[in-house]
Amino acid sequence: MNLEQLNRLSVEEATHTFMQCCTASSWVEAMVLARPFIDEQALAYQADLAWAGSIEADYIEAFEGHPQIGNVDTLRKKYANTKELASGEQSSVNHASEQVLLDLAQGNSDYLDKFGFIFIVCATGKSAEQMLALLLARLPNNKITELANAAQEQRKIFHLRLNKLI
Repeated sequence: MNLEQLNRLSVEEATHTFMQCCTASSWVEAMVLARPFIDEQALAYQADLAWAGSIEADYIEAFEGHPQIGNVDTLRKKYANTKELASGEQSSVNHASEQVLLDLAQGNSDYLDKFGFIFIVCATGKSAEQMLALLLARLPNNKITELANAAQEQRKIFHLRLNKLI
């Protein structure tokens, strides 16, 4: 899809398309209404502007659009082979050890219990070990700090997805 095609989508089609980038309904609505975009910079600017107006409920809604990495079987599949990773987004991942997978599953569970939302990180180019280190580094944070961290990671994610879209 190119920018011209995005601008010409029906409201329903545009809503579906932007939901693939971020599931916060207020963000999606703002993006749909902001069309037409004159260029990719305008698209990126509007994405940031819409996100800047978000509140905690919007962040949580966006986070809920991500799958939770919570069980070891899912993690084994995710980190089994770098060539099998979704869209090459984690191209630097090496085979993860069983201990790292167990620690990631436990850390994700601890994070959810503490903050009430799943661990959000822009995973592009990060190994399982790096993901674990980031999770463990953020786990001691308070909820306000962590909500801001997760919101910033979500912002990185929707920018990557918008770039893939166009």
